[in-house]
Amino acid sequence: MIFLLQDQNLIFTGALILMFMIALLEGVMTLIGVGISDLLDNLLPDFDVDVPDTGLSGGMTKMLGWLRFGEVPALILLVTFLVSFGVTGLVAQMLIESLVGYLLPGGLLAVAVFFLALPQVRFVGNIMRRFAVGDESEAVERNSFIGRVAIITIGKAEIGSPAEARFSDEYGTTHYVMVEPDESETFNQGDKVLLVEELGAHFRVTRPSSIHLMENN
Repeated sequence: MIFLLQDQNLIFTGALILMFMIALLEGVMTLIGVGISDLLDNLLPDFDVDVPDTGLSGGMTKMLGWLRFGEVPALILLVTFLVSFGVTGLVAQMLIESLVGYLLPGGLLAVAVFFLALPQVRFVGNIMRRFAVGDESEAVERNSFIGRVAIITIGKAEIGSPAEARFSDEYGTTHYVMVEPDESETFNQGDKVLLVEELGAHFRVTRPSSIHLMENN
């Protein structure tokens, strides 16, 4: 315990504590019907690793695609990174202390550990994509959400103030998205909305006009 709380190790111990807090929060939120994993995924844009490399943004997109963002739930990748970063850092400090008799400054070692943790995230991402997430043909792109009818779950959706909405796809997976109506409309918790356009992190919605559409969503 003393080893974990030494100043040089706090950054790595903190990563593991944050991981446990996220896992606990996910468990609590799932019990009340709000999955932060889906919510986090829907807040992130789609990543296309085939886009031309146009500088920093293109490089970042390729890096996130290499880590399997967009193919594996972002929460799993985040937890994997925190575990990899924390454990790798602490193990490295143990080895260094046994060899030279002292610990390296945490901030200095964290740079190297950060890059050592990335291949571990990709490794787990590859496994999750193949065995846990399911067949790639069942992956649902965000642009396929257009035309879905969702139910407002948290908040009041109005212009300039998106609210959370929920719907299930054909595979039975529940998705949470942030939705915002046009200026003339307001939706409250429990209202049904039709997703008509993707606007970055959220969707523009209108009131469903077809009873058939509402009954089949």
